[in-house]
Amino acid sequence: MLTATALNYKIGKYCLLRDVSFQIQPGEFLAILGANGAGKSTLINILSGEKKPSSGNVWLFNKELNEYLPHELAKKRTILQQHNSVQLSFSVEEVLLMGRYPHFKHRPGKFDFIVIEETMEVCGIAHLAKRSYPSLSGGEQQRVQYARILCQIWDQPKSLLLMDEPVAALDPQYQQQTMAIAKAFSTRGFMVIAVLHEINLAAQYADRILMLKGGRKWLDGTPIEVLTPAHIYAIFNTDVDVMINKQTLKPIVIPKQLDLDVGGFNSLLSPISVENTEALT
Repeated sequence: MLTATALNYKIGKYCLLRDVSFQIQPGEFLAILGANGAGKSTLINILSGEKKPSSGNVWLFNKELNEYLPHELAKKRTILQQHNSVQLSFSVEEVLLMGRYPHFKHRPGKFDFIVIEETMEVCGIAHLAKRSYPSLSGGEQQRVQYARILCQIWDQPKSLLLMDEPVAALDPQYQQQTMAIAKAFSTRGFMVIAVLHEINLAAQYADRILMLKGGRKWLDGTPIEVLTPAHIYAIFNTDVDVMINKQTLKPIVIPKQLDLDVGGFNSLLSPISVENTEALT
């Protein structure tokens, strides 16, 4: 179990998180939603131990996060960051092997390579195994990094899988695949927390949705409880319709079309400006 208690995070006079508390149990998939600047990435970096809260605590399996030694924590949680920079010409296999570093002292064993092979297969990157990581497209690099973090917890039941915008650079096929793999892990007792902007993916795969606004926890509940037109407008300032999929009983969010007149925001293209321009020509 992971427990976050009264988390606050400040940079100077700016408070990015304010009194955020929640729990997640083994076997749960929690999606974190919120507008830009709501504190989502800050929260997930605190949950991973990458950042320390200004106040409050994070407990992982009844032990404070800061009490774990780095190699101990690496066996219990893994995180996919928004940006992963690998400048050296490591092969894809070598990048995945980095995910196994916490599990061997001097050299990888046969089991480590089995984990790498299985992970590449399920993530659809086996054909990239010998490719140089920097030569890959942005979407391919994202899938390799996803495979790397899965290698880290592949054989660690009830571990914590944290993901910050895991599908941002992916096409629809791999968006679905990424979420489906994470969901499969959660059904086997892993804890999954994902920061997402794709509301319908959160509705489809998450057991719970936590909505942040202005650094505060605004809502926490099942997709059908949280994803209402009123709640979505309060968080995103966007008008939507919400339907229920009759087969899955999951909500489907449909943004309403926004119609703009270019003359309303471009003074050079307003009717009066156009008339004046024509008169001068």
